Amino acid sequence: MPRTILTLLKPLRARRLGQLLLACALWWPLLGQAVDVDSVRLWRAPDHTRLVFDLSGPAQHTLFTLDNPDRVVIDVSNTRFKADLASLNLSETPIKEIRYAPRDGSNLRVVLDLSTKVNPDSFFLQRQAGAADRLVVDLKDRGPTSAGPPSPVTQPPEEASGSMRDIIIAIDAGHGGEDPGASGPNRLREKDVVFKIAQELARAINNRPGYVAKLVRTGDYYVALRERRNIARKMQADLFISIHADAFTKPSAKGASVFALSRRGATSEMARFLAQRENESDLIGGVGSVSLEDKDEVLAGVLVDLSMTATLGASLQVGDYVLKSMGQVAHLHKHQVEQAGFAVLKSPDVPSILVETGFISNPTEAKNLASSRYRTKLAAQLLKGIEQYFNQFPPAGTYLANKKFGPGGGVTEYIIARGDTLSEIAKRFNVSVSQLEQLNNLNSQTIKVGQTLRIPTS
Repeated sequence: MPRTILTLLKPLRARRLGQLLLACALWWPLLGQAVDVDSVRLWRAPDHTRLVFDLSGPAQHTLFTLDNPDRVVIDVSNTRFKADLASLNLSETPIKEIRYAPRDGSNLRVVLDLSTKVNPDSFFLQRQAGAADRLVVDLKDRGPTSAGPPSPVTQPPEEASGSMRDIIIAIDAGHGGEDPGASGPNRLREKDVVFKIAQELARAINNRPGYVAKLVRTGDYYVALRERRNIARKMQADLFISIHADAFTKPSAKGASVFALSRRGATSEMARFLAQRENESDLIGGVGSVSLEDKDEVLAGVLVDLSMTATLGASLQVGDYVLKSMGQVAHLHKHQVEQAGFAVLKSPDVPSILVETGFISNPTEAKNLASSRYRTKLAAQLLKGIEQYFNQFPPAGTYLANKKFGPGGGVTEYIIARGDTLSEIAKRFNVSVSQLEQLNNLNSQTIKVGQTLRIPTS
């Protein structure tokens, strides 16, 4: 290399080395700085207890169990315990006592003394959406227990109306536990507001003959988005309704909305914004162990595509009834059902809608949502929309179907194939063309390949 070039490079190398040394000087104290456990929070779910340690920064940890007596031990590196445990309520949990002490100089050992054996799991969550770095410990029950909120799958019990089954409505109160959702004036939290609306709606539904409502989350704890729709499927729900009260960057944003799933993209920028916020909920609430369920769903996508098409059609229809009914007491953000890629709505066989009851960031709507009287009125209108839909399309084998179509009556679905005509379909199922037109809200006998028709059965 020519000497002139070397002469030019020497100052550059010296300058770069100086910058590197300066960076090391700035960061070196931080690398050895201890992490603090600032607070500890606890939630009890039907099948597990979640313990969250709020940290001042990232930390490595290990977890193991000990027997005789049963204990869970968590070792956290380079960490100090500064939290107050006095306010924790351990009465409905398997934890008898929480102890902690320094270990090996700068490390921390936390011991959970247990009253029964559990299956523990732990993971670290980086700071996200205003939440600090967190160490999450889940203590999963090994068997049925009466501690904590009732199981969402079995409570409340289904009550049959005569010999016919009831229509099952799965009500999902958004967020919960570690994830408070959006915030409004006077410390109003989305998770609390929507749970009260869900309870009010469940009470109203359970007072209607032919219906039974079941809560997806029955207390203040977090449920992963995928698990919410799986719970609804285990309930054998005829409808899944997820209730929210989101926020926007501008307090002027207002209006209630109803959303169905979109597989092609959001119908508006607001729909895209809200879907992104809700789908990030798992990052805030914390999902620990990796599951292969999503991969299984992708592999099975071709098989469920036709079912999803029918389900989405029903979701849009029931959403339209609910939106119009809700508009009688609430200002509507838009007057049609919007669509976006909400993860919680991706059930292939349960019609699913997400209801934004208003913007908790809007002072006027926040005041309404904080009012028990308004929540009762809102729940009544949600029920009215649900009833209008199921009065028109009662599932086969239900009390309502029996009342509308007679014993054994109901509605089945048929996906139109190439070469089908409405008159041929009517003849095949022994119904009239006018019945098909009325049941499917058809203005003409024009039908399309892939279209789902609802057909009365007897």
